[in-house]
Amino acid sequence: MGIATINPTTGETLKTFTPISDGAIADKIALAHQTYRTYRLTSFEQRAQWLRNAATLLDDNQEQWGELMTLEMGKPLKGAIAEVAKCALVCRYYADHAAEFLANEPASTDAAQSYVAYQPLGIVLAVMPWNFPFWQVFRFAAPALMAGNVALLKHASNVPQCAVMIEAIFKQAGFPEGAFQTLLIGGDRVASVIADPRVMAATLTGSEAAGASLASASGNDIKKTVLELGGSDPFIVLESADLEAAATTAVTARMLNNGQSCIAAKRFIVQEAIADEFTERVTQKFMALKVGDPMHPDTDIGPLATPAIRDDLVKQVDACLRAGAVALVGGSVDAMPLDDSLRGGNFYPPTLLVDIPSGTPAEQEEFFGPVAMLFRVPDMNGAIALANDIPFGLGASAWTQVDSERDRLIRDLEAGAVFINSLVKSDPRLPFGGIKRSGYGRELGRYGIHEFVNIKTVWID
Repeated sequence: MGIATINPTTGETLKTFTPISDGAIADKIALAHQTYRTYRLTSFEQRAQWLRNAATLLDDNQEQWGELMTLEMGKPLKGAIAEVAKCALVCRYYADHAAEFLANEPASTDAAQSYVAYQPLGIVLAVMPWNFPFWQVFRFAAPALMAGNVALLKHASNVPQCAVMIEAIFKQAGFPEGAFQTLLIGGDRVASVIADPRVMAATLTGSEAAGASLASASGNDIKKTVLELGGSDPFIVLESADLEAAATTAVTARMLNNGQSCIAAKRFIVQEAIADEFTERVTQKFMALKVGDPMHPDTDIGPLATPAIRDDLVKQVDACLRAGAVALVGGSVDAMPLDDSLRGGNFYPPTLLVDIPSGTPAEQEEFFGPVAMLFRVPDMNGAIALANDIPFGLGASAWTQVDSERDRLIRDLEAGAVFINSLVKSDPRLPFGGIKRSGYGRELGRYGIHEFVNIKTVWID
């Protein structure tokens, strides 16, 4: 795949980019290394001011940069604008709290003085995805820069203008030249970047295959990595749940970002006693969703980011239908009403699959688009067993009004996050990440800023 802006709403190629040369990569790494030598010595106060400047720029340009995201990857504009605002929030969070999170921690030993110091590592490479093209970058960059590291960004090849704009934001905010740089390169050149001895660590948000590749390349040189990979999050609804609240949230949780979110509620796991009523409520809400131009304010579902993503989703749904699953809503691109001007776009209809037999992709694969799979279970034991019977462990949402059920769900669900009576989301104040094949390490909160620092023991006699 080339580096280009291809409007997913129309299929039109708007702008192409030439990948930078090996020499240019070397120059950027050299500049980052040179900048780090002095940047690491700047004060928290100075870094915080630059980060607050970035937050102000984000607040002042929400609509403009929201439109850029929508143009490049197709998310509804209202969601894109909210994403820009969330980036400003994470900038201010770390500007306010980084000094506290990285303060020396005294330890009681038999030394005259001993403590733990948190010091930056150096250059950190970030390999970031297209689905939240601003948020994923800023949630890495804010803590990394506040810790005194410098950053290289290899962004997804279908959002190059977002990548270039993010670098410009940090420069305009006052960060030194070389503190944050974008590398316009393909994925096949990531290994050579991580192999450079001046690059100290890497983080990736993306597919399992991409994560395994980066971890392997980093492992060759014993370099720290953080991986946030896929998910097939369960959305458990028990008999005691508030059904209307659960059904309304289920639709939002599944359709966020046109269904292209690692933490979307992909599997609705519903207790048999209330399954009919829940299914009816969700079906009606799915049918009411409007598919169309994501720039229009009344659009609920825009196009998928690329034709390949839509093709993969078609194959997965078709495999389930051939095996005997039933599509209560959607299930076919051909049946979707669209204006003629949108026929070249990567649209897929909101789809609800039920009666899904075993042996289908629904059992073990992530569906990255507006497709929900509904499973019936007899009780909470069955819900937990089905929720955990998958290679992923990113997030889980569970709905109950019984305290004992709540506590059991929190204890036994295998996930990096459990949300009770709420959809799964990331929040700057809390750690974010998964277990199993959903990755390792954490972003955000106190734990996120500690991922890319040298946790140094200091002993003074």
